[in-house]
Amino acid sequence: MTQEERWQRRYEEVVGFIEANKRNPSKYVAEERLMVHFLKRGRKMLNAGELAEPRFSQFLKLLELCNKYRRKNQYE
Repeated sequence: MTQEERWQRRYEEVVGFIEANKRNPSKYVAEERLMVHFLKRGRKMLNAGELAEPRFSQFLKLLELCNKYRRKNQYE
């Protein structure tokens, strides 16, 4: 499996999780920590300008989706 395939798989996993659960992944839940790390690392690379073009546009869409459910109250 190439690095591009791994990145794409993780991207689809995060998008699917957010759409299914209507919230962002939590750093406190063990099963969701890899998704949180993916988002955090992606933001760092985006801010540093190290994100390549195909990933850049996809990651911007993902950040828009994350902002939609930013600070979602779990008790609603």
